[in-house]
Amino acid sequence: MDLIEIYQCFCDATRLRIIHLLTQGPLCVCHFQDVLDIPQVKVSQQLAYLRKHGMVEATRHANWMIYSLPAKRPVELETNLKCLQDCAPTDKRFRADLKRLKSIKRQSEWVSETLATKCC
Repeated sequence: MDLIEIYQCFCDATRLRIIHLLTQGPLCVCHFQDVLDIPQVKVSQQLAYLRKHGMVEATRHANWMIYSLPAKRPVELETNLKCLQDCAPTDKRFRADLKRLKSIKRQSEWVSETLATKCC
């Protein structure tokens, strides 16, 4: 993955919001739908694009696909993710996304259980 691929993935608002949400931990498509308020098809298209370019990884858990940032990240990606996290608090959309995500996670107990076993 090179810097141009990273910026191509970052240059779309939906993809950037997805990546930002994934900095909080693994999520499934339904969470992106709820947080971003966009149809499943659009979420899946954006996740497929990100997956194709090595920006996300996917694992199946029962009927759900769980997406996460790559476990091993190139330095260029890690640096840009840190920049995104530094800049995101100043953007209303990113703050609202995180607020909705927090609410959704509280309502979805299986997520905590699933992601804890996947991540730890």
